[in-house]
Amino acid sequence: MFRSLREFIRSIKARDPAAKNGAQIILLYSGVHALIHYRVAHFFYKIHWYFIARWISQCGRFWTGIEIHPGATIGKCLFIDHGMGVVIGETAEIGDYCTIYQGATLGGTGKDVGKRHPTLGNHVMVGAGAKILGPFKVGDNAKIASGAVVLSAVPENTTAVGIPARIVYKKGAAPRQEMDQVHMPDPVSQELCKLGARLDALQKELDTLKGIQQDEE
Repeated sequence: MFRSLREFIRSIKARDPAAKNGAQIILLYSGVHALIHYRVAHFFYKIHWYFIARWISQCGRFWTGIEIHPGATIGKCLFIDHGMGVVIGETAEIGDYCTIYQGATLGGTGKDVGKRHPTLGNHVMVGAGAKILGPFKVGDNAKIASGAVVLSAVPENTTAVGIPARIVYKKGAAPRQEMDQVHMPDPVSQELCKLGARLDALQKELDTLKGIQQDEE
């Protein structure tokens, strides 16, 4: 237990430059408190004491502003940074060493039954205010940009940006410690650049054809 706790603290310190020491993380981080409530609630959920499980999870929601359904499956070393407004649904699954920022939602679309919420692989980063809605998978090492609305599967080692989200970037190395939420690729800018390059090529072709026509005259 203590070995797991030390690993948990080290993983948060590696991802949060504001973390000064382990005592601060354990005593003052709302994301840690929410996970403690979740772990206890999840235990009761697994033995079918649903009322007790939901009561504990609602207490955690009241104290932290983070709502984690006790039926969710969460791996080790999840870091919920700031956390206010985070919602994690009943059938959501989260892998190891994921990072979720404030206002993010792992929710459903309201039309699915059974598995209704997303599955996150390992080392996934979900930016502030992002919404991941539906029973699909976000692959290992993926990044979901702040404010993105993701409605379909996200391949591993990619970045999803926009509303609805588009896959705009693929990285060769796994961005496990890359917490940058600002310098994300802009899909609109990328498309405009492609159109500009195409227009330049067409203009050159047109100029060439005009030159040939003038020579023939």
